[in-house]
Amino acid sequence: MNLSPRQTQILHSIRDGGSASVEGLAARHGVSPQTIRRDVNALCDLGLLRRQHGGAALPTNSRAAAFADREVLQAEEKGRIGRAAAALVPHRASVFLGIGTTTAAVARALIGHDSLRVVTNNLEIADYLCRNPSFEVILAGGRARNRERDFIGESALAVFREVRVEYGVFGVCGVDADGGLRDFDFDEVRLSRLIVENSVKPVVVADHTKIRAATAVRFAEISELHAFVTDRPLPPELAARAAAAGVRVVVAEEGA
Repeated sequence: MNLSPRQTQILHSIRDGGSASVEGLAARHGVSPQTIRRDVNALCDLGLLRRQHGGAALPTNSRAAAFADREVLQAEEKGRIGRAAAALVPHRASVFLGIGTTTAAVARALIGHDSLRVVTNNLEIADYLCRNPSFEVILAGGRARNRERDFIGESALAVFREVRVEYGVFGVCGVDADGGLRDFDFDEVRLSRLIVENSVKPVVVADHTKIRAATAVRFAEISELHAFVTDRPLPPELAARAAAAGVRVVVAEEGA
């Protein structure tokens, strides 16, 4: 998943505008249409873009709703998942909290903990956790996404790359039947991958709608996790893979 600088710029351009033509991208970058077409094809093969006549657009499953709008989706389930995940984190621990509304639910459930050291790129999470005076909150800055209320880009990634923590909590947009963890935004994928690599105990939080959801980029395996927290029992095949890898599966049942 190593993109060239031009491919990254193409991805950002299409993310901002929704779509772009090959001719327009070629003029913007000062290269031939054939060169842009190769870049676009590579991005489409990764699932980061989809082909359309004369150019490319965002995948049809790309996240459309803003952070605030998504918070109301499966809100009860996310609350249960948040409380169950927070229960895995002891007092005085160090924690990554990644992107997403389910991760924000974990943050709300952590507010009563004592002396946590939290690293996040989510502005809402950082603002909320600063209410606990015993917490040390590190906000990774970078390029702001207004709709998502977070920061992405190289500056944000640099913080997650250099810090090592005990617990890394992050969401996913899809989980394959064979245990692959997926997302469709390249910047989010890179950040989540760093959480997996730089936390002793990576923890995924995902409600049942994410199981076997078709999304683009596979960036990790369930076998790499310490725990998987969800709101319904996993399908048998996925549960067996988790058990074989020693991954703790926590199901936050109704009433929890």
